[in-house]
Amino acid sequence: MSLFELERPAPEQFLNLIRRQARGRLKVYLGSAAGVGKTYAMLREGRRLKAQGLDVVIGLVETHGRLETEEQKGDLEIIPPRAVEYRGVLLRELDVDATLARGPTVCLVDELAHTNAPGSRRAKRYQDVEDLLLAGIHVITTVNIQHLESLYDEVERATGVRVKERIPDRVLAEADQLVNVDVSVEDLIDRLKEGRVYPADRVPTALENFFTPPNLTRLREIALTEIAHLIDSRGRKEYALRLAHSATDRVMVGLSSRGPSAPALLRKTARLADRLAVPWYAVYIQTPAEDLTKIDAATQRVIGRNLELAQELGGIPMTFRGPDVASTILAFAREYAIKVIVMGKSRQGPHKRWLGRSILERLERETDGIDLVIADV
Repeated sequence: MSLFELERPAPEQFLNLIRRQARGRLKVYLGSAAGVGKTYAMLREGRRLKAQGLDVVIGLVETHGRLETEEQKGDLEIIPPRAVEYRGVLLRELDVDATLARGPTVCLVDELAHTNAPGSRRAKRYQDVEDLLLAGIHVITTVNIQHLESLYDEVERATGVRVKERIPDRVLAEADQLVNVDVSVEDLIDRLKEGRVYPADRVPTALENFFTPPNLTRLREIALTEIAHLIDSRGRKEYALRLAHSATDRVMVGLSSRGPSAPALLRKTARLADRLAVPWYAVYIQTPAEDLTKIDAATQRVIGRNLELAQELGGIPMTFRGPDVASTILAFAREYAIKVIVMGKSRQGPHKRWLGRSILERLERETDGIDLVIADV
């Protein structure tokens, strides 16, 4: 091994350097569902900070007609929203350029997982918030737990609802402060019936679908568990950095164009790596059979989306070439000092499994000192 190879820094070290640059602070009010009081609490804090002499503005707040929340705006300055007409509907979006030009100390931005109207500066509101943070503006925002990317499958199993608007886990993981806004299921249902969450015409549908006691109970459990984990994970990561050992403990997940459900596999890997407080890699295993000249354009787009999702989940997407699946995975694991390998196994039957028995047997036989996790997806 050459001197260059011995001293070569790990790829994630440069990412960490980028993320440590000077930026604004992010505080997130996290809840289990709409109506628990996140926006109310955010506005109340904004007024309190202004009373203490800080320059606070409202970038965008969605009160949904709730009078008590509307009153919490008080005398806070409001940056006029950017009006966008889309399919005959006038939409209100955060005016990032106007906010940057105004340059407040603190900006209040509601509904972090919101998808912006077509033609906006950024596709998602959390990306708008990142632009403000990079400019040194501190942001206070709100989000519900079901919008966390890695919880997509769990939320769908628990509630039967597929959440379309999602944010990468790293957004909450990198937040400087997290506050859980919690109310009992009974109180939240009472608020809904009293018209304090949605307009009266939406209440019956909400009670029959998303706002059922089992759904709200499960979401509340997930929210309480997740925020406890995020706080604990932050402490463990800081401890790992002080001991300077985390750079050698890494997780990888192998992907294929013909493999099982990649999004579900990536979410499982992200949560595993997060609990271990270690970096992780999403590796597209490109064997001769996976050569781009042999894969159609639609499949290539799927591969690209999977690698993009890995990055959104906080992983490091990579493509690694080799003669066959097993040897390519093993070569990557040895080169990048991988401690845990995650592979997916389809539930559709052995004839449709990408992870064949011979591949699994070889990995089990040759991954000495490496843990092998086989996930059903």
